[in-house]
Amino acid sequence: MEPRERLLRALRHEPTDRAPKHIRLTPPLYQVFRQRTGAASVEDYFEWEMRQVEIAPTTRRPDFTPYLPNDLPPGTEVDEWGVAWVPGSMYHFTRMIHPLASVNTVRDLRDYPWPDVTADYRRRDLSRHMADLHRRGYSSFAYVPCIFGTIWESAWRLRGMEAMFVDMIEHPDYARELLSTLTDLACDNAAFLARAGADVIRLADDVGTQRGLMMSARMWREWLKPGLAAVIAAARRENPDIHIFYHSDGDVTELVPEFIEIGVDILNPVQPECMDPIALKKQYGDRLCFWGTIGTQTTMPFGTPDEVRATVRHMIETVGRGGGLVVGPSHMLEPDVPWENVEALADALRTTPVPP
Repeated sequence: MEPRERLLRALRHEPTDRAPKHIRLTPPLYQVFRQRTGAASVEDYFEWEMRQVEIAPTTRRPDFTPYLPNDLPPGTEVDEWGVAWVPGSMYHFTRMIHPLASVNTVRDLRDYPWPDVTADYRRRDLSRHMADLHRRGYSSFAYVPCIFGTIWESAWRLRGMEAMFVDMIEHPDYARELLSTLTDLACDNAAFLARAGADVIRLADDVGTQRGLMMSARMWREWLKPGLAAVIAAARRENPDIHIFYHSDGDVTELVPEFIEIGVDILNPVQPECMDPIALKKQYGDRLCFWGTIGTQTTMPFGTPDEVRATVRHMIETVGRGGGLVVGPSHMLEPDVPWENVEALADALRTTPVPP
């Protein structure tokens, strides 16, 4: 079975020869991967069924100096949105400087140098690239351009999380303007990616903690649900059959029915430390696919290789039954994951059949 066919059949809840898979590595573990395997491509080595597709890099260089401190630490990188990423004390960890922290009026917000993520020159080759992937047998997994998260996360990374929560209560006009601007950009790009031939569109906004939602469900419905629904609708107007992938870490069980209501059909990462993938499959498996389910806080760093294999098999035999599962770690594998566990994960993914 070709990789693309395997993924699309699984997402349609149809029989496959084995479950599609998705394994990502943090930079330190990627170096171990290079040393242990001699390979350069994680996608090829682990035989991903999909390939990530993004718009081309920007050629613009906006001046963000009015929005950032003059004394940025050495090694700081400023992205196209104006967020400054300051190196942390170890590994790949960074901290952020929020460029909208001192932009406090709607008027000044409208004057901000927003990135050109809807520019034609950045999209020019995407249709051809996706068609080429499909000819080679791979599925196209398209990222809507954002700062890790589509609307909410992009907003707070620009403004600061505490400030965004305060704005939603005390400065609602400002909060609406910022969220609306990001929603409009996301709608434009989601529609384009669907029109260009993407199989799956990735949306993301972490709204969960490991003890529940980071805001009330009522607040999510008022501030974030309409924007997410608008982005999904924009994509589906172009291609009603496109698959909508939505990522949120943490426990978002309370919102799952509403995700389905607005058109999400793939939930990621279904973090097993705080969500029950098997219970979700039983309740929503006819309307929702699950992508992830293997714990990166428990099984992968602290399990034995045999425990890793057993967990993978259990997820495929339960959550994967009848299709609807793309199995893999619930996030990027961190530096403390033993390489032997990565090999056990890959072995179990290759050899475990999906029950009908």
